Amino acid sequence: MLKPKNILQTMIILRIISSMIELTAAYLMYYFANIKTAIRINAFLGIVGPIILILVTFIGLIGISTRLNLEKFILISLGIIFILLGTR
Repeated sequence: MLKPKNILQTMIILRIISSMIELTAAYLMYYFANIKTAIRINAFLGIVGPIILILVTFIGLIGISTRLNLEKFILISLGIIFILLGTR
């Protein structure tokens, strides 16, 4: 079983990776200075963002799963699904 500290560190590392991807994308948009290229880069970020959201939330839920009952776990999962559907 993973320790809470390891779970938290994994969540933090994923968010740091996500921020590095975002900063790299911003730099590439600046470097290429082309609207079409910037839109393509932004589309890539539109894919990466939800994946990171799902991963970090899933890992966090694993960390607190022993303290959650099934109803709350389902509600949180539905919330994630609604966020993803609402931002399509």
